[in-house]
Amino acid sequence: MKSDAKAKTDVKGTRKDVKAPGQPARAKAAASKPAAAPAKSVIPTMIVDDHPLFRAGLRRVLEFEPDISIVGEAEDGQSALQLARELQPRVILMDVNLPTMNGLQATRELTAERDDLAVIILTAYHDDEQMLHAVRAGAFGYFPKDVPPADLVKAIRQVSAGNYVINYEVLAKPQVANWLLTQFEQLPVNADEGPEEMFRALSTREMEILKHITKGLSNKEIAKALGISRQTVKNHMTSILRKLAVNDRTQAAVYALRRGWIRLQDTQ
Repeated sequence: MKSDAKAKTDVKGTRKDVKAPGQPARAKAAASKPAAAPAKSVIPTMIVDDHPLFRAGLRRVLEFEPDISIVGEAEDGQSALQLARELQPRVILMDVNLPTMNGLQATRELTAERDDLAVIILTAYHDDEQMLHAVRAGAFGYFPKDVPPADLVKAIRQVSAGNYVINYEVLAKPQVANWLLTQFEQLPVNADEGPEEMFRALSTREMEILKHITKGLSNKEIAKALGISRQTVKNHMTSILRKLAVNDRTQAAVYALRRGWIRLQDTQ
């Protein structure tokens, strides 16, 4: 009996734990092991830019982030529409100055189709009015292309969660309407136009007409090129001037070119 008792104590006389009959040898260790942290959800992200070097730079930055996955790339507006519909990304990083269709047009079409899509506009043609056009087109975020990578990564996470990131400031959806009204009040635009008319996205037809204007075509020449009446061209022209808050067709053409909506090579 004494020998049995001694077998159950260590050299200092302290009682050792005795394994219960049938208990697995590692049960205690398993019970004390902390539960694994739940894995972060990955944000499917798409890049749209016509410069391969810029796309490669963005991909290189974002590939280091464990919760961001680049699911596709597109180099023009029409390809962006097709690829986004196929891949269903949660976030799109969208350039403005694109072939076939500019980034604002593509943003307007895609966000009209999907409430759960968040587009971040990245542009080399940055000004306050461009930012307003981006938000009115449906973008959740807006940055000039020289945005610090860390800020862009944070913005991707914010817009994926349903927030807006404008001027490096995070806004909830209800705050965006107030922000827009404040911006309208500060800009030197025609006070007779209501906010609902200002900085609205141009329709596909209006953008076609604006492209022809940048080429120097008259209303008659535009009507012939598009197969529509001169009066229809005139009506669209009135709408374009109102949306851009400019006075004439020359100002409209300069406005579009300065913001990268129409590429210079497309005006030849």
